[in-house]
Amino acid sequence: MAFDFKKEYKEFYMPKNKSEIVTVPKANYIAVRGKGDPNKEGGEYQQAISVLYAVAYTLKMSYKTDYKIEGFFEYVVPPLEGFWWQDDIDGIDYTNKSSFNWISVIRLPDFITQKDFEWAVETATKKKKLDCSSAEFMTIDEGLCIQIMHFGSFDDEPATVALMDEYLDKNGYVNDITDTRLHHEIYLSDARRVAPEKWKTVIRHPIKKIETTSSLQKRRTS
Repeated sequence: MAFDFKKEYKEFYMPKNKSEIVTVPKANYIAVRGKGDPNKEGGEYQQAISVLYAVAYTLKMSYKTDYKIEGFFEYVVPPLEGFWWQDDIDGIDYTNKSSFNWISVIRLPDFITQKDFEWAVETATKKKKLDCSSAEFMTIDEGLCIQIMHFGSFDDEPATVALMDEYLDKNGYVNDITDTRLHHEIYLSDARRVAPEKWKTVIRHPIKKIETTSSLQKRRTS
């Protein structure tokens, strides 16, 4: 049976619809960066998704070609994910989608190397007749995060994020969203086939523990 990231790493892909703290390990991804409204027909975001899947499936099916990847085993292509931010805005303004910056990613198995990735980009470009040069091999180390399963439209996310913020406040954490630690979403539903009210999306935010006076004193005396 093919390795399925969603099943093998349920703690990162299938959280419950209540806030939880996790430490996310470093992982490699296919990534494409861009800017603009993700809903724009034929826009930059939709083009990026085409590139991601072209490279992802070229790697997945590599065992049927003459190119051999060391340590390869069959796997299910993991879900689409996205890191989102807006310049000069604290948090996310869902009403201003044209101002979105994004990095769309698909996770890679650990056995995929930079060399394998470059082969896949070149091969996908030739076979799919699609310029895949925008794809990057990216390593992301998220570390300490809060996450929750959001049910429904993306426009309804603020209410879910509010629950996350409430949990942080009660448990001595704060959001730690920076230029390198970003609002993160994992898409578990096919938006083309599933009604918006049934969409399942993992929302994940980077966080840090609030340092109390006693913890600071311990550090100074240790």
